[in-house]
Amino acid sequence: MSEERAMSAGRIDEGLASRLAAIEILYRVDREAAYADVLLGGRLPEFAPADRRLITRLVLGTLAWRGRLDYELERLTNRKLDGIQPAAIAIMRMGLFQLRFLDRIPQHAVVDTAVSIAKRIPEARIAAGFVNAVMRRATRETAPLPARDRNEKSFLAVAYSHPRWMVERFVEWFGVANAERLMTANNDAAPNVIRLNLARASRDEIIGKLSADGFEIGAAGRAPETVVLGGAPIFESRGYREGWFHAQSEASQMAARMLAPRAGATVVDCAAAPGGKATHLAELVGAGGRVIAVDVNPGGLRHARELVRRLRHSNVEYVCADLTACAPLSPASFEYVLLDAPCTGLGTLREHPEIKWRLKPTDPVRMAAMQLRMLENAAALVRHGGAIVYSVCSIAPEEGEGVVEGFLKSNRDFEIDRSVADGWLKDVIGARGFMKTRPDVGGLDGFFAARLIRG
Repeated sequence: MSEERAMSAGRIDEGLASRLAAIEILYRVDREAAYADVLLGGRLPEFAPADRRLITRLVLGTLAWRGRLDYELERLTNRKLDGIQPAAIAIMRMGLFQLRFLDRIPQHAVVDTAVSIAKRIPEARIAAGFVNAVMRRATRETAPLPARDRNEKSFLAVAYSHPRWMVERFVEWFGVANAERLMTANNDAAPNVIRLNLARASRDEIIGKLSADGFEIGAAGRAPETVVLGGAPIFESRGYREGWFHAQSEASQMAARMLAPRAGATVVDCAAAPGGKATHLAELVGAGGRVIAVDVNPGGLRHARELVRRLRHSNVEYVCADLTACAPLSPASFEYVLLDAPCTGLGTLREHPEIKWRLKPTDPVRMAAMQLRMLENAAALVRHGGAIVYSVCSIAPEEGEGVVEGFLKSNRDFEIDRSVADGWLKDVIGARGFMKTRPDVGGLDGFFAARLIRG
């Protein structure tokens, strides 16, 4: 989408500039299969904190509610959206999101802003009148939802803005009531969680420094290094530059804690990019230990190196290898191995709402086949008496217990470590020893993890 760089120039007011930035991101997510969090990270530093919050809300909210917005736009326009200019669709989606889900912006301002944006984007300029007509109609009319008593799953798909196939899976896995709660939580904003770098200083010292930087320190997490913020992390702060923290969800942090490596140990982190868990492990094993970060993606390992440098760890090594093909290190040689496998991301729809519209019904099974190969190869590195944690940020049974059960059938020398249920994770670990979290149960991202011991 050509913008004539209007949104970065001083010729427009800040309110319009922030909305232009949001539209650019939404357009690129839709047309280029880009990721919203990456694009937000690149654009937000240009704006003041209040504008950053608005842009983030507009982008993530519009993506989360896209299914419901498109349902209504087709009825307001009396046509299929694939015949409408893509930039105009992005503008109308964001405008309708504001009309339906944000109550602090006057309706006339939403309409006027949508038209102004259309006039400033060359591709959408020809549709400015159409955008104006549709947005004005949206202020007068609301398309009714499908009748629940006629087709409950169709109603749920539109009402909670999830693909129909995903609704069917959620109902199958959790039942209707829990599926509704889950989808409601998926459309909410995720909490802002950071992991304190306790290799640098104590918890109290780091919190004091971050508070002085302007951070809103909220609730404590389960682990000493976990902090839930009252606002967004400040990435241009001294605390960020000097490596006092890393932004990482609490469920993600729990995977490394579940492995529980002893101080001084060597740990292999398989599928380590972009480095969040590798640096967490580096902190847990201490300067006397080491972490071998393995990943197939050279670019991902570069990001991991950058994170390691910022957090000032000196005990991380890197191996570029494809774990789906073979284990790149000596077999049966390591006491601790972590495999946080690539997955569908079904547990992270709050942070990555675009995933909803990209996944296919066959993806969980397809990913599970790859995950099983990776687990076979990663587990081959574990020595007798050692442990491996397998984790995914997905709530699909195929990717969680399905993979572990398939692995255990052909690897009789491994067993599930049920003793982890006796510690501070006990409320999220079931009788079988599986850690399962969901955003509608305790506010955590949807994760699965299992700790396996080699006999």
